[in-house]
Amino acid sequence: MNGSNTMTQQQLTQEERYLAAFHSFQKNGAVGDPGWVHQLREAAIARFNVLGFPVARRGNEEWKYTDIRPIATTHFQPATGPTQLTLPPPELDRLTFGHPEWCRIVFVDGVYSQELSALTSLPVGVTVLSLAQAMATHGDIVKQHVARYAPYESDAFTALNTAFVHDGAFVQVADGAITQEPVHLLFLTTGRRQDTVAYPRVLILTGKGSKATVIESYAALDESRSFTNAVTEVRMGSGSVLNYYKAQRQSQRAFHVSNTNVFNSTEASFNSVNLDLGGGLVRNNLNVLMGEEGCSCVLNGLYLLNGTQHVDNQVIIDHTSSYTTASELYKGILDGKSHSVFHGSIIVRKGIRKVNANQVDKNLLLSDQAEADTKPAFWIYSDDVKCGHGAACGQMDESALFYLKSRGMDDKLARRVLTRAFATQVIDSIGNGAFRAAVDQIVEDKLEEWLEAGGSR
Repeated sequence: MNGSNTMTQQQLTQEERYLAAFHSFQKNGAVGDPGWVHQLREAAIARFNVLGFPVARRGNEEWKYTDIRPIATTHFQPATGPTQLTLPPPELDRLTFGHPEWCRIVFVDGVYSQELSALTSLPVGVTVLSLAQAMATHGDIVKQHVARYAPYESDAFTALNTAFVHDGAFVQVADGAITQEPVHLLFLTTGRRQDTVAYPRVLILTGKGSKATVIESYAALDESRSFTNAVTEVRMGSGSVLNYYKAQRQSQRAFHVSNTNVFNSTEASFNSVNLDLGGGLVRNNLNVLMGEEGCSCVLNGLYLLNGTQHVDNQVIIDHTSSYTTASELYKGILDGKSHSVFHGSIIVRKGIRKVNANQVDKNLLLSDQAEADTKPAFWIYSDDVKCGHGAACGQMDESALFYLKSRGMDDKLARRVLTRAFATQVIDSIGNGAFRAAVDQIVEDKLEEWLEAGGSR
């Protein structure tokens, strides 16, 4: 399809709209990118055209509980250029979790903002660039790694992101580098134009024996409708440690789909906490390949849902090497008519030995109309393993509630204490104290807001 086509936008099918936007992007929006990037985009959009959006749910186990037709049928358009944005100090403080002094790279409606970024005090041994800049200055490295760990052949959203790959964050931690403060990747939606789509791409490379903390956060400046289709690729160096925190605080009218793919190396440790504190329709795919011996991962998550919010977490840990360890804990607090989905799969390949893996998903339902679908699963093709999984959904313990009230607490305070305690285990797993305190306060404020509005009763 080209610009001479007289077909109106109303007549275009859902995939054809993205094809038209893609051709315009290739010709106008990213003409200066290297040739190999254009070839990658062409291959990805061709694959997206074959796959199409996964709108069929019958017989489609991967999308059985999540209906993405609202995404597929809405005419989202990418931002046409940089958005000039000035943030007052209180707003910047909120968006940076109270720590505007952290190194940060900021994107507004998917486009890098040099004005809002603060990269002058980067830790020694850490490189942070926009992906477009990295393609120009670190082209060989980007070419070696991008689209290697997040294959687009089988996932329509990854294929669509790859077709529009241009801007995003590039983080490289040198061998032996140890950072004390986190690097913050901040993606903002402004709502200045309704129905905007952004395609953030993040590439994180950790060197041998390095240790770093990266916060990848998504936030909205208003309640407008938007679509974020994000892909993050992580390549762990041998013996490295990465504390990776993803926080989603978008509006309740926002659509958010993320694919995070990690390759874990010899003796490396990948520790993540995924926080969903906003969004209307959210799907997170986290895939960790335990690719070399001795590596480990700890994957925790917390989702707070109210109203008609829908959050779907799909977590896959694939053990292709022996002597690997994985621990996974996701917790959800649901109020109103909200809906959560959790599907966790731990795979142990044939011939792999000495694997220790555990996964748990727990949900606290504060409303009779809230719903949690949870499906932990194991695919074990080896005998020399130690694996376990569990899932639980339930309402507040009336006996515990009675106990606190008998000690002088009123009903509202007792409910808040118990609800807050349910989230503590995940919050406490955040290694960075400043970020942990900020998340703790956000959760506290959100629960108080629910109670003041008459929820959780």
